[in-house]
Amino acid sequence: MSRPGRTRLTRVPGLLYGGDYNPEQWPEEVWAEDARLMREAGVTMVTVGVFSWARLQPGPHTWDFGWFDRLLDLLHAHGVAVDLATATASPPAWLVRAHPEILPVTADGVRLEFGSRQHYCPSSPQYLAAALRLTRALAERYANHPALALWHIHNEYGDHVTECFCPRSAAHFRAWLSERYGTIDALNHAWGTAFWSQRYATYDEIEPPRTAPGPVNPTQLLDWRRFCSDALLALHRAERDVLTELSPDTPATTNFMSMFKALDYWKWAQAEDFVSDDAYPDPADPHAHITASLNYDLMRSLNGGTPWLLLEQAPSAVSWRPVNVPKKPGLHRLWSLQALARGADGIMYFQWRASRAGAEKYHSALLPHRGTASRGWHETVRFGAELARLGDVAGSRLTADVAIVLDWDSWWALESDDHPSARMRWPDLLRPWYTALHARSITITFVPPHAALDGYQAVLAPNLHLLRPEHARRIADYVRGGGHLVCGPFSGVVDGHDHMHDGGAPGPLRDVLGLSVDEFWPVPDGETVTLASGAEATLWTEWIVTEGAETADAYTSGPLADRPAVTRHPYGSGTAWYVSCHLGEDIGDVLDRALTAAGVQPVLDAPEGVEVTVRAGARDTYLFLLNHGDRPARTPLAGAYAAGGTDLLTGGAVHGHVALEPLGAAVIRVAPAPDSPALDSPAPDSPEGTDQ
Repeated sequence: MSRPGRTRLTRVPGLLYGGDYNPEQWPEEVWAEDARLMREAGVTMVTVGVFSWARLQPGPHTWDFGWFDRLLDLLHAHGVAVDLATATASPPAWLVRAHPEILPVTADGVRLEFGSRQHYCPSSPQYLAAALRLTRALAERYANHPALALWHIHNEYGDHVTECFCPRSAAHFRAWLSERYGTIDALNHAWGTAFWSQRYATYDEIEPPRTAPGPVNPTQLLDWRRFCSDALLALHRAERDVLTELSPDTPATTNFMSMFKALDYWKWAQAEDFVSDDAYPDPADPHAHITASLNYDLMRSLNGGTPWLLLEQAPSAVSWRPVNVPKKPGLHRLWSLQALARGADGIMYFQWRASRAGAEKYHSALLPHRGTASRGWHETVRFGAELARLGDVAGSRLTADVAIVLDWDSWWALESDDHPSARMRWPDLLRPWYTALHARSITITFVPPHAALDGYQAVLAPNLHLLRPEHARRIADYVRGGGHLVCGPFSGVVDGHDHMHDGGAPGPLRDVLGLSVDEFWPVPDGETVTLASGAEATLWTEWIVTEGAETADAYTSGPLADRPAVTRHPYGSGTAWYVSCHLGEDIGDVLDRALTAAGVQPVLDAPEGVEVTVRAGARDTYLFLLNHGDRPARTPLAGAYAAGGTDLLTGGAVHGHVALEPLGAAVIRVAPAPDSPALDSPAPDSPEGTDQ
């Protein structure tokens, strides 16, 4: 269903700019002012209808489209395109009262009430029927409206409700399990139900993993997470099918939520024409731009490196953190340009006009409460003008020589209960590795474990706790053929059923890595273990036994003193490194050695705090430089970029170096180098079968 080869998000020219617009919150006479100000700000598209269900359908047999007709006509008359939401994220009160069984139930048996949003059970047939009826009504009425540029399905699936434990959900779970395993004997084997007398005689005996006296079967929990992601995806696909039937020429997307644990976005991305993301980095976090960069690289990777859309961000402060710090002057601009630098073809916000009532009335907006006299409004207008100057960047793509393997199954299994340490969390293991690459101006792409790895100079796996033999064979073939692998700790421990691999870790990677793990040795809180290189390990260490691998670094303190900590193993024509501990920021030295051997080069030798990326189009190449630091920075231009070019933000010529003030940025159009690397390889189109 996805179209990974797309080079443009919509028919709207240039880069998209705008935000969520909620006109139902305002008297109709305000709409004309909004449309006029949108044009003044350079807005090209707004999202409408996200939470309009109760207004569009006031009752089970009552529809009110007149106001919506007038709204879309008004926006079109002012040259503003529409991202039209299906409005299904917040069922109206009349539907909930007519069918209270729609409301979700927690693992403790508490039924959640109406009064917020996303108050529905993902397995509810009553909710699905009502949602599809609304989607069909919208598509029938507006599929050919000239303002329509994009369909926005639902909104932030799983933001508040990722699971429901009601009887209908239980029945849906049993059906999902039956389709997955076939016989009950196969399920009993997969779940290891010989343990603790958990064997089932029929599927009817199975319930969701509700609150229990003690630890719940870990494979049951793993399958429950798979099921919950699939149940929400089934709702999304049902709406998408209606839109495909009635509005096949208009692209459709739903807004992801960055690196979100609950949903397997590899599978979800296959249902999108392009990926879109909601991102809210914290202005109070000095490292927020690194986390944002990581998330943006994921969004770009999910659909094979094609352009994506930043569908929501905050112009300044949000309203839902314990302390909501505004963005200081210049930060809104810099972080928006960062999304472009990481492959976005549009910058959208929540929201256009700040709300006067409701839970998000303190959330910032492109048009703040103070109106056009406010600082925020002036930044809105200035950035809209700048974005218009960058229109030629649309459709260009990034390149990456380094891949990072990301597997939602492994993430879920890693963070299960009753492990040697509860401190081993995927984002915490990933972040230091990514931070080291970000600081070195090395662009990465994320890949699923079933991806083809040919073409990458290096493949990094900060953690692959759950590893299927067929995926390990792909990694082995990659290294054998001359690839460079760096694998982190607690990897190759369990198979797809969360069963321990025969012979222990690293399981099917034993020959590739040239070692065995004899015993896991987590580090107590507050303690560290030193290595011969001077690096320090926290959280985790392992007693490993080399079986052909050479020791690249060793423990020098604690019970593992003098034992290998980091190893290097030639395998075929390639090399596999294993890091048996959590090194935090010290992982950079190991990566430097491995990436140097792999021939990986940074885009430029940039000073600390300066982010550098390159987007390549059919004719031109665009060099992005962003200064996240609090001091001026000077970056020499070298290699393919030595000749400089034109800064599209200022129109001025750039030669020799780029000088940036704090929070400054440059987007330089340069001639493409004749030896530019190939674009990111698309992930395989295999949305099913990634979790067997």
